[in-house]
Amino acid sequence: MNKIDLLYGALIAIAATTIGSWLFIELATPYGFTQGIQIMHAKGNLGKIITLGAILNLVAFFVLLKYKRELMARGVVLGTIILTVFTLLV
Repeated sequence: MNKIDLLYGALIAIAATTIGSWLFIELATPYGFTQGIQIMHAKGNLGKIITLGAILNLVAFFVLLKYKRELMARGVVLGTIILTVFTLLV
């Protein structure tokens, strides 16, 4: 069960980052999500969008800690590390 909780936490981190990126693009730019991703990638700002989207991982992390789901919270940290490596490569 430990590895499953860790995997769930990593998936929560990726989902939270996707939702955060979507919110940022929809609220802060005049573009739609797919068009905004394409334009930001062309400008070289896609890593910054992913980083801003990862702010929701803090919320997920602390909510999981509040509900005593420490392994899922570790998974969120693992997912954030994976997203950091991905951001460095983009």
